Amino acid sequence: MSIRHTTKARRGAAATALAAALALAVAGCGDGDGDKAPDDGAGRASTAAKDDGDEQQPAADSSKTIGEMKGPGGIVVTLHSAVRDDGGFVTVSATVTNHGSRLFNAIDWRSKETEVKSLSSVSGASLVDEKGKKRYLVLRDTDGQCLCTTGLSGIKPDESRPLFAQFPAPPKNVTEVDFQIPTMPSVGITLSG
Repeated sequence: MSIRHTTKARRGAAATALAAALALAVAGCGDGDGDKAPDDGAGRASTAAKDDGDEQQPAADSSKTIGEMKGPGGIVVTLHSAVRDDGGFVTVSATVTNHGSRLFNAIDWRSKETEVKSLSSVSGASLVDEKGKKRYLVLRDTDGQCLCTTGLSGIKPDESRPLFAQFPAPPKNVTEVDFQIPTMPSVGITLSG
């Protein structure tokens, strides 16, 4: 009986060590990649500026446009980049602008999954490879948060906010995909990188 308990204890210790190593590996992902900082900062800037009540600024790379989605109520999503990185991810950067006359909350843009904790976010966005017949969903972290901009609520008329969403990368030979957000028409975009 003590051998069984010893074996269970060793398995538990090994599982804990593996979990700690994976947590450190995940925490270090992207730190050395200069291209990732604007995307990560865009998500933080959106939430931080909302908390401070400051005026929101468009995404840093807003001078480039690779696609545009026009939805109900005067909401426009302007896509600036869809960059494939070496880690096997695609990061889509965009700006959402409220050209309507009422406050906008992105509650309908979230995923319908019950495990996802992000409410006003683009967690329901996806990349669709029509030729390969595959849909790529926004990545989630171990806490159930999407790897995307959150806090997309209370967007005032004529206000813009940056947004990003990170997806698993399609195979290298796939360069054209459709970007989709619930309640918005899809748009074809070209992956770079």
